Amino acid sequence: MGIVINRGGSLTTIQDLGRVGYQNQGFAVSGAMDHRACRLANLLLDNAPETAMLEATLVGPKFTFTEPNCFVVTGADLHATINGNPMVVNQVYVAERGDIVEFPVRFSKQGVRSYIAFAGGLSVQEFMGSRSTYLKGSMGGFHGRALKTGDEIGFPAPRHILPKIGSRFVPEKFSEVYGGHEITIRVIMGPQDDAFTEAGLDTFLHSEYVATPYMDRMGARLEGPEIEHKGRADLVSDGIAFGAVQVPQNGKPIILMADRQSTGGYTKIATVISVDLPKIAQRLAGDKIRFQPVTVEQAQQLLREERRKIDELTEKWQ
Repeated sequence: MGIVINRGGSLTTIQDLGRVGYQNQGFAVSGAMDHRACRLANLLLDNAPETAMLEATLVGPKFTFTEPNCFVVTGADLHATINGNPMVVNQVYVAERGDIVEFPVRFSKQGVRSYIAFAGGLSVQEFMGSRSTYLKGSMGGFHGRALKTGDEIGFPAPRHILPKIGSRFVPEKFSEVYGGHEITIRVIMGPQDDAFTEAGLDTFLHSEYVATPYMDRMGARLEGPEIEHKGRADLVSDGIAFGAVQVPQNGKPIILMADRQSTGGYTKIATVISVDLPKIAQRLAGDKIRFQPVTVEQAQQLLREERRKIDELTEKWQ
């Protein structure tokens, strides 16, 4: 079989890298909020990059293995234990039948989302090219919903032995995203930055914003100084990218995330660059955020550097 859920946690869903290619038909991309943690989990287990896993938010699940398999926890440290013993993030474990993994109800000091991946993935049906759960549409994942007590999920290709398991360690540089409660987020300005006054642009780039409790898989609402528009905040709806920073009429920014709507009708002052999206996905309420503009070329170079680091790990572990 695989695992049986003893407790679902505050929000545990099945996610992968997302449902790409259907936004023009109105479908959300969904997928892991922290793509970096998702990729590292599959890399540690020799899984294909698109292999589905569990995404746990704030308080993780409790589950029992009904079949032996290798697994790993990446992302934020939500204090997971196996048979009561503390687990180390980014370290591969071998679970036997009957082993119990639990995330105790305990406040996280850094980060809000953990990823629990299993060698060979999870036996859930693919929907439109992805196994990701889209909660608002009740589609994908495990019956389109969060996991709850009694759910059973199988392993399609479990591996009880993983080659070079003891040599797989993730460098600390990949965990920097979880540190600190005051961060700088790099953005590319636009596509509607011309809808804001000079004073509004200055406010956005030189003010401190605070992450509010109103942060979910759809978007992250921030509190701080109001950003001034030239006119109205609404426009003809257009496409929404992961990390788009919308500013509605109240002048308070909203960063749109994995379960964002496919189109939106508020002005977008900027877009968070790809390598900084995990920082937003892992923010706690009360964390302080500042924005720094970069060019498209700089954002692309940063993304190439990150992929090079991951490629180096791949070659090292082969």
